[in-house]
Amino acid sequence: FNWSNINNKPSLAAKKSISITGSPHIYRIAQSRLFLETEDRKTEIGEEAAKALASVGWAPPTNDEDLTSDDPFVKRINDEIMRDMGVELDELLNPATVVNLERELYNLRSELASITGKELDFDVSGLSTQECDGGEISEDADSLRKLIEKKEKKLSVERRSVFRGWLKNLFLGQAILSVGLSFVMTTDPSPLFSGIPGYQDLQLEQPIRVLGFWWWWLFIVPSLRSRRPLGLEKKALDIAFLGTPVISLLSPVFTKDPFLIWVANFAVVAGCYGYSYLVAGNDDDNNNDGNNTPEWLKFVYRSLDFGSGQERGLR
Repeated sequence: FNWSNINNKPSLAAKKSISITGSPHIYRIAQSRLFLETEDRKTEIGEEAAKALASVGWAPPTNDEDLTSDDPFVKRINDEIMRDMGVELDELLNPATVVNLERELYNLRSELASITGKELDFDVSGLSTQECDGGEISEDADSLRKLIEKKEKKLSVERRSVFRGWLKNLFLGQAILSVGLSFVMTTDPSPLFSGIPGYQDLQLEQPIRVLGFWWWWLFIVPSLRSRRPLGLEKKALDIAFLGTPVISLLSPVFTKDPFLIWVANFAVVAGCYGYSYLVAGNDDDNNNDGNNTPEWLKFVYRSLDFGSGQERGLR
């Protein structure tokens, strides 16, 4: 018997057993039991960690940390929605929610396959829960099945929630009305607001006029961005959303006239559209991979997209 083949040191109890009996066979039995117990404990810890990570949304279906529109996982989701609903993933009301639910279901089905007797490297991509279920009965498996069923019901609702054209038109109308309202607010707000109790006593005219030029950042640009534009218009509105608060903060240094600051905000938004379509558009044509865009600016754009349905990546 070659003692150098034993990687793990024997426990004190095993040593005592060997010293009493003097039999290497007993030592090998004790060593095997210790090894099996260690491996079982490692498996339990791994399963607990996987459940904890899945519960907080860590569920990468691939080796990539970020999911973009070019990722095979996202493309498969887009193809399925196009086949079932006749629309693309971006046209859903909450596309990011759909992607996140698909990620969670991928990992839950993988875990279900592993604890119900499927082979170790079983791939659950594109398979239903029934196809991923090995059929073994246990308390953990039943809990997983119930959780998967709950997620599938929520996913079914989200898949049917389409971002309709009338809703986009509603946001556009809201933006147009906000432009008119803010114009009145910065010029002569008294016809609209003089009926407010305390309008004259509290001297609300100037605060309302100031609020008028802030309307660009608070309502007008967000309403246009809520339509989820893509491409050049999206870039224009992203820049405008960053530029209008800067103008509203710095302009009072040069002028105290709220209407002039309103005009400056209007010029910034119009300029952003012009830059995006005339300058940035040509740059994109010559640099389709976007390598000339600084990383910090890409991070800012991704931050602006959080919660707008584009978290999975920029198109």
